[in-house]
Amino acid sequence: MANKEILMVVEVVSNEKEIDRGVLFEAIEAALAMATKKLYREEINVRVIIDRKTGDYESFRRWEVVEADPEFEGGLEEPDSQILLADALKNNPEIALGDFVEEPIASADFGRIGAQAAKQVIVQKVREAERRKVYEHYKDKVGELVTGVIKRIERGNVFVDLEGTADAIIPREEMIPREPVRVGDRIRGYLKEVDEAARGPQLLVTRSSPDLLIALFKLEVPEVGDGLIEILGAARDPGSRAKIAVRSRDQRLDPVGACVGMRGSRVQAVSNELAGERVDIILWDENEAQFVINAMSPADVVSIVMDEDNHSMDVSVKDESLSQAIGRGGQNVRLASELTGWSLNVMSETQADEQSATESDGYVKQLMDDIDVDEDVALILVQEGFTTTEDIGFVSLEELVAIEEFDEEIAEEIQQRAKDALLIKAIASEEVLEEHEPAKDLIEMEGMDRELAFQLASKEIVTMEDLADLATDELIELVDIDEQRATALIMKAREPWFAE
Repeated sequence: MANKEILMVVEVVSNEKEIDRGVLFEAIEAALAMATKKLYREEINVRVIIDRKTGDYESFRRWEVVEADPEFEGGLEEPDSQILLADALKNNPEIALGDFVEEPIASADFGRIGAQAAKQVIVQKVREAERRKVYEHYKDKVGELVTGVIKRIERGNVFVDLEGTADAIIPREEMIPREPVRVGDRIRGYLKEVDEAARGPQLLVTRSSPDLLIALFKLEVPEVGDGLIEILGAARDPGSRAKIAVRSRDQRLDPVGACVGMRGSRVQAVSNELAGERVDIILWDENEAQFVINAMSPADVVSIVMDEDNHSMDVSVKDESLSQAIGRGGQNVRLASELTGWSLNVMSETQADEQSATESDGYVKQLMDDIDVDEDVALILVQEGFTTTEDIGFVSLEELVAIEEFDEEIAEEIQQRAKDALLIKAIASEEVLEEHEPAKDLIEMEGMDRELAFQLASKEIVTMEDLADLATDELIELVDIDEQRATALIMKAREPWFAE
């Protein structure tokens, strides 16, 4: 009867749980081995073998073949489950260290003593197999949409049953703010992470990530799924507003129109899935200034000034559309900045003109002082894009001659004055540096260069000790370096303090 019971258990559990029969046989063998060990007083080692076809099983007591250990009496640490190599060789000349000597012993009854133990081991194996199955099923689905039913809500965290295959969690911070959800609701999310934890795989789902927006458009817009339209980025204020950048791989296809759909049906379907979140479809452009103009929609951009060094742009719009360009709480400009990757400073056309005039006046005055020219000449230079003495001193003479109001003689005179001014400035700087010589420990300090050391010395920061006494913001005010380097230099200067 026992053999039929074993086969029946394996068959039923294998079919119900979709677990490999071999895993179940191994589980029952382990359970029977545990039950058999309990029949003996000694701490023996038992192995059970089940015939996969008949269900018959045999039990064997095992001794591991080891070398003699002089630290233990008789040379064995565990005499109930170990045997010396010399003794094992007497019965089997081919045996080796690590092998096992076995002899048949009476087996535990599967129907009585082994049944409960078998049940516990099988349940454990089933759980392990189910967890492994869930992990294997979902580990390759990271980055895809998943759908399920809300089982419970605890402290804002939403627990979801994914069609009976697994449980997932949407943490409070990954939910759309103020989105009304109830137990029993169907909900869709973006599978962000699958963590193989001890208690089973943890499936982390998000509804606030821009990746969810992109995945929904792939679902709703066939051209995106087919690769005819490419989504190049997305930015979201979850539950309120979003922007998504698209371009077409087929010149005959309008990417914005395709994503919007007939009478806005496609973008509306995405919006409904995201609790009414308004979505702007932005046409991507390889010209970064034009891309920013598109991203600022619905505001009309008048002009853009790019600062590539700081990766920022000054964007001016018509006075009456300034509030629209900025958006409620700065939402529109913030999303446009996130989408394009540029830091955007939005201002009205009037503010831009005033700023430009102020900057221009500053450039004119500086050129008048540096190269000793009158206001009209300085203004012409600034209008042509020459705003600093360096611009004039290092440009080719032909570019200055090309200015309508200048002839070759005037251009040569202006450039020579600029070069003289730069030379005087360099000499003065060198004299200042020589008057304030830094200490050896400051010059040789790791991360320091000679020019910076002399600049610090001119500000009465002569030694490492002087530098160590400064705060980061104080150092940045003294010399033109970034915060990261300033902090690193100060910490290096303070190392002797910690050593002491």
